[in-house]
Amino acid sequence: MRASRLLSTVLLLQSRGLMTAAALAEELEVSVRTVYRDIEALSASGVPVYGEGGREGGYRLLDGYRTRLTGLTPCEAETLFLLALPGPAADLGLASYAASAQLKIAAALPAAVGDHAARIGARFLIADDSWHPAAADTGQLPLLAQAVKDEQAVEVRLRAPGADADEIRSLSPYGMVLDAGAWHLVAAPIPGDEPGVLPASWIHAAAPSLHDFRPPTAFDLRAFWTARSSAPRPPHRSA
Repeated sequence: MRASRLLSTVLLLQSRGLMTAAALAEELEVSVRTVYRDIEALSASGVPVYGEGGREGGYRLLDGYRTRLTGLTPCEAETLFLLALPGPAADLGLASYAASAQLKIAAALPAAVGDHAARIGARFLIADDSWHPAAADTGQLPLLAQAVKDEQAVEVRLRAPGADADEIRSLSPYGMVLDAGAWHLVAAPIPGDEPGVLPASWIHAAAPSLHDFRPPTAFDLRAFWTARSSAPRPPHRSA
């Protein structure tokens, strides 16, 4: 158990840089005193970890002390982060292993690739992965997912249940959520910046548009979905 924790400590310092003992303790779910003992053990074993004093101080690894995955493309890194989405792993009692694997990937990747992959991973969410009857199929999921990753606006043709005709909309896709067995697109209309939700099954045609966009830095997909799910709303609320 301690060996695993020591490795996690090294990987945290490798991927995040300077960290306080309190921050390490919170991440590792141990006491600050345990962190102090672990740092001493790492140092005694030859790991180049050192402390920085002062108000902004903490622990860090000597510059250049890294391991790296080689030959991993940005798309492969994105996929690994998406595979570590919480849900199925937690159901099987493997949540801690999924988190540990994600940490190791982040620590081993070059900073630019790792940051990008983590950013992409935050744009996809499994809100409810319990079994449900299969939702209506949509062949547009790959294109919508790519638009989310590329920050590329899309033009979609959709038809809501009960509608007499198709509707065409231009959208800025912020993220995608799997809930109750069905995918949903979280997107803001163009023009506009207030995101809404569209069931992907409503969308039967999609194409990239000429608009580029960047989701607001403060936008949090999980927080958005949690707030939406807990707030009373009329049926079929959509983007």
